[in-house]
Amino acid sequence: MQETIIPKESVRRTFWRYAIPSVAAMLVNGLYQVIDGIFVGHYIGYEGLAGINMAWPVIGIIAGLGLLVGMGTGSLISIYRGEGNNTKAQQTLSTGLGIIFLCGLLTMMLVSTLGPTMLIAQGAVGTALSLGIEYIDVFAWGAVFTIAAGAMPMLIRNDDSPNLSTLLMAIGALMNIVLDYLFIAKFGWGLKGAALATVISQITIFVLAIGYFFSSNSQLRLCWRTLTFSPTLAVKLIGLGTSSLFMYAYFSFVIALHNRLFMEYGTAVHVGAFAIVGYLMTMYYLLAEGVASGMQPPVSYYFGADQVEKIKATLMLAIKVVLLTGIGAVIFLNLYPNTLIELFSNNDPVLAGETVNGLRLHLFAMFLDGFIALASVYFMAVNQGGKALAISAGNMLVQLPFLYFLPQWLGVNGIWLSVPLSNIVLAVIVVPLVWSDINKKSQTNGKILLVHG
Repeated sequence: MQETIIPKESVRRTFWRYAIPSVAAMLVNGLYQVIDGIFVGHYIGYEGLAGINMAWPVIGIIAGLGLLVGMGTGSLISIYRGEGNNTKAQQTLSTGLGIIFLCGLLTMMLVSTLGPTMLIAQGAVGTALSLGIEYIDVFAWGAVFTIAAGAMPMLIRNDDSPNLSTLLMAIGALMNIVLDYLFIAKFGWGLKGAALATVISQITIFVLAIGYFFSSNSQLRLCWRTLTFSPTLAVKLIGLGTSSLFMYAYFSFVIALHNRLFMEYGTAVHVGAFAIVGYLMTMYYLLAEGVASGMQPPVSYYFGADQVEKIKATLMLAIKVVLLTGIGAVIFLNLYPNTLIELFSNNDPVLAGETVNGLRLHLFAMFLDGFIALASVYFMAVNQGGKALAISAGNMLVQLPFLYFLPQWLGVNGIWLSVPLSNIVLAVIVVPLVWSDINKKSQTNGKILLVHG
């Protein structure tokens, strides 16, 4: 059986071999949200954008569960393969599939019961409320497939098939675009149509991914008689992946709180503007998340193989990519805001004006968001789930005082500024944490080599 990481391959080549397909997969995955936003903005208007943005915190939790299973299971698989324990890696994969189904069933019940209440808590009323309920009702019964569609490509990537992982995401995104056009533009099904397009695409990804793992193409090939569920492995992979869920929980919480504040200090137009700003930020954030996700298999493997210098080199390369692309994205967004906003707007000048203001205030430090996500995945990859979770939870908690005080002082502009200012504060904490950890590993490894030498 071929190893996940080629031992003699350079760190840079290994990194890009995983990062490029991972980034492509994440950006393709982001098209689900962005394409929905484009069709909704043009065919429904700002109330449709407000409705989908208020539904997103609910959907975000479901998507976060997929990331939990994908990152937690994938990290553990690569660690075991780095140790040469392929039997354990196969058991981990089987256990991860079991968690997908359990989480899906539980989520289905919770979203069906609490979904509308979560929309009302964000201040949703009238058309925005009814449209939001239409959207989340579809995702309630499709929760298993939403979780699976998030997790399965990551598991395939950790099975040393990153290109196939990207292809699956591309197939799903293309299906979503075609179905969005049919369901929204042609049939006039509104947000219900947008949700149906996404869930049908996710079902397709799930079916193809399951077929792969039961085929001879999979290095961790499964068969029905050997499927197992290990509670011990389940606890481990959940522990490793929980920080990923917290990242999505953080986004869901922050978006919900922003929606509530925008409805309190502004109107549904501001929520619609916030939705557009969110779509524009999503593409960079998913690029950063793709770099982090692509970094994870090699770093986990190097950790299992005790190759500390390769861990450090991979991490530093990933940080450079995330920061440079983030700074470039901020410059581009500020140079061409109206061109980008027109993708989501049906020539509404009020909506466009609010969106330009929000874009410039809300996204000036978004490259730090990318670094923080990368730091969380790094700690997960080296089996330090506690630190990864602390970063994700801290990302949520540090924003609360900003979101409480700034709107009272600055109104709507204070809401826009809360996230970038809190990111600056958190980065001041996280940068030394990452630097200290990698240097500690290097010093420990140096002492070990000296003793053995």
